[in-house]
Amino acid sequence: MIALSLLLALSQTPATTGGTTDFVAPGTEAMVPPSDWSHLPELSLRQPRPAANALAAFVRNEVQAGRCSGNSPLRIDLAVLVAPDGRLRGVRPNAIGCPTVEQYASGLVMRMARSNVAAPRADQWYRTALTFAWQ
Repeated sequence: MIALSLLLALSQTPATTGGTTDFVAPGTEAMVPPSDWSHLPELSLRQPRPAANALAAFVRNEVQAGRCSGNSPLRIDLAVLVAPDGRLRGVRPNAIGCPTVEQYASGLVMRMARSNVAAPRADQWYRTALTFAWQ
């Protein structure tokens, strides 16, 4: 029982990679994006995604409440891991110092890309970005 608890605790140890903080379980190192995202191909969606401006209310509220620093527009870069069957295996935001907005952006990208990307031949990391603007 203690060994299982220790294993679970170790599997949830945060790993920092390229400005991101991810939780990486043992044996899933392939789920960590490379440190230089500039060489990743751009994530291409079959159906267009909604304008990030329409999704900015949450981000604006986080900034106005003082839980995040930043100004409009606020850009967040994300790495997306796509499996050969076209399913998303992971989304990793580049840290901007606001975990709630990082998680929000990750969820948006996950929802926009689900069943909306071409399947690569092997697990493949892609890059994308969301820019939130408000007045």
